[in-house]
Amino acid sequence: MTSQHELALQRVVAQQLAPPRARTAREAVDALGALQAQDLESGLASVALRASRGSRSAVRALDDGDLVRSWPLRGTLHLVLATDLPWLIRLLAPRSIAAARARARQLGIDDALVARAADIAVGALTGTRGLVRASLYRRWHEAGVDTDGQRGYHLLWQLAQRGVVCLGPLDGGRQQRIVLLDEWVTHPRQLEGDEALAELAVRYFRGHGPATVRDLARWAGLTQTTARTATELAGPTLGRTTIDGTEHLGDPAIADLLAARRSAARGVLLLPGFDELILGYEDRSATVPASVAPHIAPGSNGMFLPTILSDGQVVGTWRRSRRGPLPSIETTMLAEVPPAVVAAITRAVAVRQEDVADPGDG
Repeated sequence: MTSQHELALQRVVAQQLAPPRARTAREAVDALGALQAQDLESGLASVALRASRGSRSAVRALDDGDLVRSWPLRGTLHLVLATDLPWLIRLLAPRSIAAARARARQLGIDDALVARAADIAVGALTGTRGLVRASLYRRWHEAGVDTDGQRGYHLLWQLAQRGVVCLGPLDGGRQQRIVLLDEWVTHPRQLEGDEALAELAVRYFRGHGPATVRDLARWAGLTQTTARTATELAGPTLGRTTIDGTEHLGDPAIADLLAARRSAARGVLLLPGFDELILGYEDRSATVPASVAPHIAPGSNGMFLPTILSDGQVVGTWRRSRRGPLPSIETTMLAEVPPAVVAAITRAVAVRQEDVADPGDG
């Protein structure tokens, strides 16, 4: 039997947060299958925590086409390997599109309009390194396609779900260019049907486990039945353990990996908002105690604050502050911790403040 504390620490290790970490951004994302990235800056920071070469590696991977950002899981923005995006879209997008039909009708968007927007986008993007969102919206507007309100975003989302476009290289600062998926991803993995389902389950459980079938279903936007099928197709490649009477799956070597990395796994980490360690599960109580949970997403609007992790659990939140002449980090503690942990948090904050002041590799 594995305790909730051991579960939390094993997840820290599985998610590449306990050194030795992945060498590059590509390896870090490959290990997890996908990383939550509603906010690009937070997504890059999540990769940087898991890759020894930091956020520069993530930016290079986007610019070189190794990584892309799109809406493959639950219709939500994630960073994934470029070669994985086409099969993930084919596997998961139909359910997301069906779930968004009512919203499309509210916005006056039908299949004919999506097809027209796709034709305009293909004409504007073919043979280029893409356009930033405002420029693509302008092309649509000039062609008589209304992008006011949420219509532009929903049209972009629809094209991404249909495998027409994705978000690729950065345009100088923190804006990504919209590119044609077929032009940007020239050597996609060819996975279909049961093979794709099995790959999805293996990648999720090895990069997030121990986790449950319900966790997989929530992460990928699958039905419980399909998630169970995917888990069965993954077969004996996964290790299984029972925690509080529920079967959990993961890397069969995870207990041994934790034994070798326990000190690092118990250490202090400053996680960005929307980090995969927090959002990658239906049941996140092992990492986020019930007393803490309301404080990390206080607005009930889907926004998750950056968190302070110690010994595998969230003990506080942090944020960037613009008070004073230089940016700094402010913390809010949500649980009592011993003096040694307070000192470790102080050191971690000092390091992060240096990154805020000089964000070259944060």
